[in-house]
Amino acid sequence: MSYLAGCGIADITGEAAECGMLGYGKAEQQTSGIHTRLHARAFAFADGERRLLLVVCELPLMSAGVVRDVLSRLPDGYTEANVMITATHTHCGPGGYFHHALYNSNTGGFREQTYTAIVDGIVEAALAAHAALAPATLRLAHGELLKASVNRSERAFSRNPAADRACFPDAVDPQTTLLRIERDGRTAGAVNWFATHNTSMTNTNTLISADNKGYAASHWERSAEDTGLVAAFAQTNAGDMSPNLNLRPGSGPTEDEFENTRIIGSRQYEAAAALDGDEISGGLDSRLTHVNLSAVTVRPEFTGDGRTHRTSGPVAGAAAFAGAWVDGPGFRGFRPGRNLLWDTLSQQVVYPLAPRLRDAQAPKGMCLPAGPVNRVLPMVQERLPVQLLRIGPLYLVGIPAEVTIVAGLRLRRTVAEIVGADLANVLVAGYSNAYAHYVTTPEEYDAQEYEGGSTLFGRWELPALCQSVAGLAEAMRDGRRVARGTPERIRPPRFRYRRRGHDAPHPGRAFGDVLTFARTGSLVTARFVGAHPGNDLHRGGTFLAVERMGSGGVWTVVADDGDWSTTFRWARAGTGAGASSSTVTITWAVPPDAAAGTYRVRYFGDTAAGPFTGTTAPFDVGRST
Repeated sequence: MSYLAGCGIADITGEAAECGMLGYGKAEQQTSGIHTRLHARAFAFADGERRLLLVVCELPLMSAGVVRDVLSRLPDGYTEANVMITATHTHCGPGGYFHHALYNSNTGGFREQTYTAIVDGIVEAALAAHAALAPATLRLAHGELLKASVNRSERAFSRNPAADRACFPDAVDPQTTLLRIERDGRTAGAVNWFATHNTSMTNTNTLISADNKGYAASHWERSAEDTGLVAAFAQTNAGDMSPNLNLRPGSGPTEDEFENTRIIGSRQYEAAAALDGDEISGGLDSRLTHVNLSAVTVRPEFTGDGRTHRTSGPVAGAAAFAGAWVDGPGFRGFRPGRNLLWDTLSQQVVYPLAPRLRDAQAPKGMCLPAGPVNRVLPMVQERLPVQLLRIGPLYLVGIPAEVTIVAGLRLRRTVAEIVGADLANVLVAGYSNAYAHYVTTPEEYDAQEYEGGSTLFGRWELPALCQSVAGLAEAMRDGRRVARGTPERIRPPRFRYRRRGHDAPHPGRAFGDVLTFARTGSLVTARFVGAHPGNDLHRGGTFLAVERMGSGGVWTVVADDGDWSTTFRWARAGTGAGASSSTVTITWAVPPDAAAGTYRVRYFGDTAAGPFTGTTAPFDVGRST
């Protein structure tokens, strides 16, 4: 079987100032600049009869609204069934791009600018991948990576049967999988799957960051001998996997969150780049169905106890509000495990009056009944897409949630046994096409750790998904279509953010003026009279440039705001949210291998009247700097 393949990449960075970040859910975590930009990386495949599109987005979560609007702009032949749009789950990206209110709770509502940047960027990457379709060789390889993840919920993991735990002797999923796209003897694209949370950056960071998986991707692309390489580092069943190896936020392997991001990213890159793999063949295929997870009747062969059970409407438990303590505590007054007030109310008041709800949700200390709230204000999604893609021997189970490693194992086994695939070749592609929080095993659910409290549809949610995935696998094996189901109705957002105010320069200054310039060792810092970054997101561009003077006095860009070596920080000058003046601080950590020469730092800003530029005086960098 010969393949066509194509790759594309585009910027999807949203609002870099005063936009709540999605992931940790902290009201105070508002964007204040950029450490690394966010990208969508798209991979198109065709085999003469069918085509597939995989897009890996450096986003906290995937929104069904984003998926809908992207699909409406793709060429004929791409459908919801054969397009998988997935998120890497950075917790340091702008939020406000959902049509469900819970995910816009710290953003002042729906953020049109960020939403548009994400949709436009994904479409741009997808169209580039489609346009680049050409004969290619695909190689698939598996390896093992340790010291890049740790189980943050071992108390829950330990409740699983010994046979399941034996598959993960270190309580982590060490499998790293690489799909390599080769053309004309060079690597044109690479997609890696490895289970670790993208949370090396903590909830105190307010710079946009693609986190450890973003570092892995950009490092491979910038260091590759094959120019134009597109390398994506995607998620799999990372629900209980943390990169914080010391089981504390921002801790492990060092106590510096930026350095941890680089190290954990480097380990993922090194493990992936070392894999070559065998050439694969076989067809492309896809199936997708929409499942109402609030009302699934789960057959006995999937429940594990020989009885029929039913899921319930979405309910968040008290443990969900506690947060995953290893990656960042949630709200005060809540804790993993037992929460006396909520447990007592649920066990003694609610469950005795609602036996069906008790069967689905006990022993959860119910805290937020999102199902009833949905009838008034769309809070969370209930009808979710479940997907199965095939690329030769590789099967991707698209789940719109965060799946623990044992829950992932059961989903993978379900598919592998039906289609006759090697277990290693069946991967859970979490965070795909929508978002429904967590999926735990029924045994893990009983522990009511953060993951169990966030398993919204109750203890039978995983069996319901296994049942749905089994139907997709059987249909794919037998060459049958599947019922589409009823998709969630995406209603217009109730609340929309509107930025007010205007920009003014500092008194006696002009926009772009250099306020201060300093060099401390290898760190260059420049402060400018700035303007609000929301005036122009510079998608596909940059707010800064580090330039080196070349021959003939021509300046060449050596770094921008997407480089690991730079930071772009914005702050209001003055007091209060209504202050109209801004300060922009740009730093450049001079790389050890920087060429000796004359450099300058530039800032590109915008006001309502148009763009402006600030430029430092030239400065010298020596080889020993």
